[in-house]
Amino acid sequence: MAINNPYNAYQQNSVTQSTPAELTLLMYNGCLKFLNQAKKGIEKEDIELKNTNIQKAQNILRELMVTLDMSIPISESMQALYEYMINRLVEANIQNDSAVIDEIVVYLKDFRDTWKQVIQINRQKQYGQPSEI
Repeated sequence: MAINNPYNAYQQNSVTQSTPAELTLLMYNGCLKFLNQAKKGIEKEDIELKNTNIQKAQNILRELMVTLDMSIPISESMQALYEYMINRLVEANIQNDSAVIDEIVVYLKDFRDTWKQVIQINRQKQYGQPSEI
């Protein structure tokens, strides 16, 4: 008999019941988590930990690129920035350079925080009151 893990159930529900905007926020947070793990891999000289987590972060960035609505003018700039970050992460992986990861983390935190504000503004417009994320 399998024992249900409440945390896994919560995670599954948070993904399946999230709006597309909330899913994007989850992807930014996941990417940041993987980059922090990659830095730990560099610090510990654990090549597998570093490589696996950099690849996971790159996959999230690729997914963010796929979700861009290219009919919106800013999407081209976002796509170029995502490509830049993916390429920089290749360099970080090859050179074991945590400073490059730090650079990407700064960009991602800015994107995540901006996206969070967009969600909050849209909720205010929709429900007429501020909401916490």
